[in-house]
Amino acid sequence: MAVSELLSGKLLYEFRTMTAMVEIYCKAHHPMKPDHGACHSCSDFLAYADTRLDRCPYGQAKPTCNKCPVHCYKPQMKQKAREIMIFAGPRMLIPHPIMAIKHLLAERKPGPGKPPEGVSNRHQRKLG
Repeated sequence: MAVSELLSGKLLYEFRTMTAMVEIYCKAHHPMKPDHGACHSCSDFLAYADTRLDRCPYGQAKPTCNKCPVHCYKPQMKQKAREIMIFAGPRMLIPHPIMAIKHLLAERKPGPGKPPEGVSNRHQRKLG
């Protein structure tokens, strides 16, 4: 499983959830991959997701991406994320039941308003 050196708290948990989904997706869709983890293109996607989570304007109060009014991902990457989540989401219940249930519960929360200034993980790292 990929590890983020930038994230902590809720953002790290979100990254771990995305990593688990990517591994499920990659295992089913990419025949030439390492024994453990994800292929090169999926690893690149995870690196992109790590950067986007680090720069999320909501910081630790980040909503799930489908409830968020801010579009952080480029259109192509957003489509890839949607494809991965649609495929891997239902399949998360067997290998990662707690993670899947927590993600489903987080999706039920209402979408937030305008993000506050300077609360992204990146801003917090630069201040501290």
